[in-house]
Amino acid sequence: MTIRAAADGSALGNPGPAGWAWYVDDTCWAAGGWKHATNNQGELMAVLQLFRATAHLDDDLHILCDSQYVINAVTKWMPGWKKKGWKKADGKPVMNLDLLKDIDAALIGRKYRFEWVKGHANHPLNEAADSRARAVSEAYQRGKPIPSGPGWVRNGDASPRPPLEQPASNGTVGATSTGSLSAEPTQPVVVGGVAAARAAKKAAAAASEAPSLFDFDEPQDKPQAASTAPLTVALTPAQRDRLAALARRSGKTPEQALADLIP
Repeated sequence: MTIRAAADGSALGNPGPAGWAWYVDDTCWAAGGWKHATNNQGELMAVLQLFRATAHLDDDLHILCDSQYVINAVTKWMPGWKKKGWKKADGKPVMNLDLLKDIDAALIGRKYRFEWVKGHANHPLNEAADSRARAVSEAYQRGKPIPSGPGWVRNGDASPRPPLEQPASNGTVGATSTGSLSAEPTQPVVVGGVAAARAAKKAAAAASEAPSLFDFDEPQDKPQAASTAPLTVALTPAQRDRLAALARRSGKTPEQALADLIP
């Protein structure tokens, strides 16, 4: 069988608050974004997340896309870029390299084809993806909750939620693994860079037993450098779900969301 889906991106200001979305129907779609990214990054991420959401399926993908940049990058230019060490014909580095490499890896073993559709021309699937991507960029602009959608849910079949994404320090967009938010109870979450002044801690016994995730000891009298060994915390499934939701709303990684809880 063939999955027919639209993928689209949005950026207010380009770059600016940005969103991505893929859409199959009103019960099967996903969206996300960043506080600051470009439209092309949103377009690429929408395609990448569609491949990731359907990675557990054998179905072909028919991807509707209004970005000729994305279609050409994936279907025409990428092989040449790879041969040149991910450089363009003029020798300059390829833009959005991390996203393109992730897409290249996601294509392995997949059957797919792209179809260009004109944007803002009342194509039902394209309009649905566009409106959801824009809703995310507007949510980031206004500081509102991010409408992330149900994800891949069709005929009782569901895939894991996609990884949270964040702009990397060099201006590209990079994926941050959320493997620590799996369903197993008391799976550790490692938070790097938390000051040793917040050292000893206890995991909350259960979500209903404490108003917050952790109980920390009082800070030490002598402050220490911020660059310290990672802090490992055991979370219940309910706590991990709340942490994932908090991270999505704030546009941060789970690690960053945890660290920001410390004043």
